[in-house]
Amino acid sequence: MSRIHEALKRAEQERTLPIGAPPIMPDSQAQVQEALPAAPPMPQMPPPGLVDPLGDTQDVRTGTADYLRFDDVWSRCAAPEWRLSLEGNVFIDPAIPPSVREQFRTLRSRLYQLRDKHPLRTVLVTSSLPGEGKTFVANNLAQALARQEKCRVLLIDADLRRPDLHAGFGAPNSPGLSEYLKGEADEMTVVQRGVSDYLCVIPGGGRVENPAELLANGRLKALLEAIGPVFDWIILDSPPTLPVADALVLADVCDGVLTVVRAAHTGFDTAQKSCQQLREKNLLGVALNCADETAAYGSYYQYNERNLSGTA
Repeated sequence: MSRIHEALKRAEQERTLPIGAPPIMPDSQAQVQEALPAAPPMPQMPPPGLVDPLGDTQDVRTGTADYLRFDDVWSRCAAPEWRLSLEGNVFIDPAIPPSVREQFRTLRSRLYQLRDKHPLRTVLVTSSLPGEGKTFVANNLAQALARQEKCRVLLIDADLRRPDLHAGFGAPNSPGLSEYLKGEADEMTVVQRGVSDYLCVIPGGGRVENPAELLANGRLKALLEAIGPVFDWIILDSPPTLPVADALVLADVCDGVLTVVRAAHTGFDTAQKSCQQLREKNLLGVALNCADETAAYGSYYQYNERNLSGTA
C-alpha cells in the first residue's frame, strides 16, 4: 500500500508542476540517471541509391561514396589527336573485303554468347609465337565491340617487350602502361580517348628491362579493379606465350584468353603446346588468322560452351 500511496502522491505533485518542468523521481532513480553517461549521437548514414558506374541503372552501394563513372574517365583522361592508320584496320580500310569485317562481328557475337554463361569482361589476346596477328586481332576486336551502341571498350597494350598497338591509332606511346606500372603515372594520365565516343586505349609506354616483374607487381590488377567496372569490355594485347612468361602472368588477371593462330604459318605442335599452357587460364578458344576466305568464310566457325574459334 505504501508504494501505491507514493505513486499517487507523486502523480499529484506532477500535475501541479509548470509545463515543461522535469518529472519528480525517487531519490534512488534520480541518482541512477545522473550516473549514466549521455547517449552518443546517431551516426550519419550515407544516402542510398548511388548511381551505377555504367550510368544506365540504379544501384545501392553502401559504405562508400567514391566511385567512377565512364563520363569521369572520358573527361579526365588524355585526349591526344589520333590519326587512324588504314593499314590493319578492317573497319576503315576500303580495300578490305566486307567478309573480313563480318568475321570480327561474328567473333564479337561469340564472346557475348560465352558471357551469357560465364562472367566475362576482360579478355587477353595472345598467340604462340610472334607474327601471328594477335595485335591485329586485338585492335579490330576492340573496334568491333565499340561499334555497338553505347558499348564502352578499353584496349590495353600489355606487350611491354614490343609495344606497337598505338601505331594503328596514330597515338603517342607514352605515357603508357609501363609508366603506370613503375608508379610514374596515374590511371587518368595513361588512358587515351580519340575518335570513337566509347573506345579508350592505354598504350604500352616506354621500353623496360623487366616487363615480367612489372606485370606481376600488382599494379595492373589494381588498375583493372579501379577503372575496369566503367567499361563493358577490356581487351589486352599481350606477348606470345611460348617465348616468354608474360602472357601467363597477364592471364591471371583476365577473365578469359583468346589465342591467335596464323593459317599456313603456325605448326600444329606449336599451337597445341600454347593451348595446353593456357588451358588452366580459362582458354576461350582460337582465332584463325590469314585463312583462305573462300574455304573459311561462313563455314569455319564452331562454337560450344567452352570453345570459340573463327577466322580473322
